[in-house]
Amino acid sequence: MSQLYWVALKSIWLKEINRFGRIWIQTLVPPVITMALYFIIFGNLIGAQIGSMQGFTYMQFIVPGLIMMAVITNSYANVAASFFSAKFQRNIEELLVAPVPTHVVIAGFVGGGVARGICVGILVTAISLFFVPLVIHSWWVIALTLLLTAILFSLGGLLNAVFATTFDDISLIPTFVLTPLTYLGGVFYSLSLLPPIWQAVSKLNPIVYMISGFRYGFLGISDVPLVFTMAVLVAFIAVFYLLAWYLIERGRGLRS
Repeated sequence: MSQLYWVALKSIWLKEINRFGRIWIQTLVPPVITMALYFIIFGNLIGAQIGSMQGFTYMQFIVPGLIMMAVITNSYANVAASFFSAKFQRNIEELLVAPVPTHVVIAGFVGGGVARGICVGILVTAISLFFVPLVIHSWWVIALTLLLTAILFSLGGLLNAVFATTFDDISLIPTFVLTPLTYLGGVFYSLSLLPPIWQAVSKLNPIVYMISGFRYGFLGISDVPLVFTMAVLVAFIAVFYLLAWYLIERGRGLRS
C-alpha cells in the first residue's frame, strides 16, 4: 500500500473513531446499560429459577451471547449511520473523486465500525464481571470470532447505508431483521432444548453460528462445530465485501 493510500485509510479510520468517541454518552453508554439490565433481569432474577444450562449457571451461559449481541448491533449501527450521513451531506462524493481505491474507503468505514463494536464488547464484558466470574476456554477463538463478526456486520451496515434513501431506511434492517435473528440465535437458550425440526430451522440463521462460536471461546460448549462458525463468517464477509465494492465502484445510490 502506497503512502497516499495509508494516509487516506488512517484519516477515514480516525475520523470514524473520533465520531463515536465524541458522543460516547450516546454510542458507548446506552448498550452497556442495556446489557446490564439483561444481566440483572435474565441472569439474576430469571436465571435463578432456570438453574444450570449445559453444566454452567444460566448467567454464565448467556454472557457470551449478550456480548456478541452488543457487538453486532453497534458495529452495524456505526457504519450505517456514518456512511449514510456522508452520503446525505454529499461528503462521500469527495472520496469518490479522490485518487483513493474503493477498498481503502471500505476498510476505513469498516474499521470504525469494528472499533466501536470491540469497545462496546470490552465494556459489556467488564460489566459482566460484576455478575459472574470470567471463564475463558480459548482466547484465540474469542478474539477471532469477535473480530470477524464485527467486520461482517460493519460491512452489513455499509450495504444498508448504500441502499438507504432516507434516515428511516437505516433503522429498518436492525429492527425487522437483525433483532429477530439475534434473539432467535441462541443468546438465551441452547439449540439442544428445541425439537429436531426447529434445531434444523435455527441453523439457517447465520447468527446462531457466531454466538455458538463465541460461547465456545468462553465456555468450551457450542451448538454447532467451530469450523462451521468460521466458514459462515468468512463466506458472508467475502460476499458482503464484494457486493459493497461493486456498488461503491459503480456509484450505486452515491452519485447525484
